[in-house]
This record gives sequence, structure tokens and C-alpha cells, in this order.
Amino acid sequence: MSRKVVVEKVVCYIVRDGRLLVFRHLDFGPEEVGIQVPAGTIKPGEAPAEAALREAREETGLHDYRIVRKLGTAEDDLTPYRSEIQLRHFYQLELLSATPPQRWQSQEDHDGVGTPTRLECFWLLLEAAHVLQSGQGALLGRLPNPATRPLRLLTPPASSKHSDGLSAASRAR
Repeated sequence: MSRKVVVEKVVCYIVRDGRLLVFRHLDFGPEEVGIQVPAGTIKPGEAPAEAALREAREETGLHDYRIVRKLGTAEDDLTPYRSEIQLRHFYQLELLSATPPQRWQSQEDHDGVGTPTRLECFWLLLEAAHVLQSGQGALLGRLPNPATRPLRLLTPPASSKHSDGLSAASRAR
């Protein structure tokens, strides 16, 4: 059995108005590569946060990003596809452009090596982000969800009186 190589990666969650920036490959079917977020390998000597900004720029063609926060790390074992464990650093990024496009085409040039990868970028509702490929959605639950509203109080507050004259706090004792 071959020994598994650990490769450090970044995964970028770029959120705006309750939507996540995702892309699909134009030259491969969804059954092969699915829907993805900007992500990629950390280069030697590169800090994970720098890699997150670089990958977001390379894959979307947009350049005005800032790191909001690091969401955490997760491991993904790629067996049996290949003998590799990916240590993924997840970041929440913000696109600072005033009016981003709703849908556009981009390409990743791979540092000039090989054929560029053609991509179609678009905004996906956070509630639909469970469709992300290859464990990229692992830390979606750590994003603030603007659709979430505060919970409604189902029990009366402690100061309210019931028909027997006892407050909720007194009844709980």
C-alpha cells in the first residue's frame, strides 16, 4: 500500500446577499467535476490567506477581495481516487466590487502551463450550497446566514403570570 501524501489547499467562501460565489467547468460535465468554489493548492512559501486571495482572483477573474476571516481547517482523504490527503484551510472572503455580475465566464491559466480551464461563475443561494463537489461544503455551517432570523420565544417570559398566578420562573422550580 502506498503512503498518502498530505497536500495543503485553500477553499474560499465568497458570500454576498445570501449567495455563494461558485463555478462550473465548461469543458467537463457536472458528474465529473460538479459545482465548486474557488480553491487550490498553497504554493511553497505562500501563507494560506495569500493563497486564498490568489485562487479567488485566478478562478473568478475578479480582483477586489479581502479576507473576512478564517473559518477553520478540515482533512479530506481522496482515496481511492488518489493516495492523497488534503489539509484544507477554509476562508470567508468578501468581494468589494459595488456591482458584481450575476453570471460570467472566466478561465484559470495554470501559470501558463497546459490548456486554460474555462469556467462559468455565478451566485448560488447559500441554502442550495449542499451541492458543492468533493467536500468543499465542509465548513459552510460556520458562515453567518442572513436568512436566519432570531428564534421566537415559545415559552412566556419569567415575568408573565399564568392563570394560577405563578410566574414561569416560579413554575420551573
